[in-house]
Amino acid sequence: MMIKNKRSLSKFNTELKLKGFNAFQIEDDRSATRIYSRKDFFKICLTTGKSIINYSDKSYQEEGTILFFGNPHIPYSWETLSRTYVGYTCLFSEDFFNLSERSESLIQSPLFKIGGTPILRITEEQRQYLNTIFEKMIQEQESDYAFKDDLVRNYIHLIFHEALKMKPSENFVQHKSGAARLTSVFLELLERQFPIETPDSPLELKTPQDYSKVLAVHVNSLNRAVKEITGKPTSAHIADRIMLEAKALLQYTNWNISEIAYSLGFDYPAYFNYFFKKHTGTNPKALRA
Repeated sequence: MMIKNKRSLSKFNTELKLKGFNAFQIEDDRSATRIYSRKDFFKICLTTGKSIINYSDKSYQEEGTILFFGNPHIPYSWETLSRTYVGYTCLFSEDFFNLSERSESLIQSPLFKIGGTPILRITEEQRQYLNTIFEKMIQEQESDYAFKDDLVRNYIHLIFHEALKMKPSENFVQHKSGAARLTSVFLELLERQFPIETPDSPLELKTPQDYSKVLAVHVNSLNRAVKEITGKPTSAHIADRIMLEAKALLQYTNWNISEIAYSLGFDYPAYFNYFFKKHTGTNPKALRA
């Protein structure tokens, strides 16, 4: 499918979000990877060529065949250096994947984990095997099979397992206690709330109680675990991350103070001003002076 105009781009984007999944050949549909919201979709790419990938605070220059795992909550950019660049991409939302009983593997997987390694070098034998999986996903999404979504999720799991077999076990994060595991999940969930992309989509999780509900634990258990592992209370982690986002919004957007306050979960600008001054000693406007 070749996307040729804005109307077809809009249609593609709508269908993608409704379905929660799409797979395609990169050489046939390059523009498709540029029209989805980064906060909505995870991404797996099997590509052959030369490129530079900037992922979080790291840069990777790769040549040959690689398997790339993109977390929508971690900023990344991709610069193609070679004239020919071929392969496959699949995009899927967390809601689509969470219908699987094994969905926890997505959050805990070192392939998507913050601080993990999102890029694996692929041999020719591995490339041919993975090509087959991507081709099956492309075929299935166009089929009339009633359970094709389940089948596609199984194909995604196959890619996960193939990738995990390639990674040295010493690179895995092994949590030795329930407190460490709970803290890791909390910190990951916290990071996934950002960046705030529009004032119309405010921060949803603002307090330790909000996070404990999502994680299905008592707030006292969450606070105890986070303090034990990090030395800082849950509320301090949340406040620090909100402050980091506040500074970014003040520096890199043209939103007014009221919009920024609302987007970060403050009911009134005065509350945001108090919060900001408490943590920085100055008011938000000073950062824009």
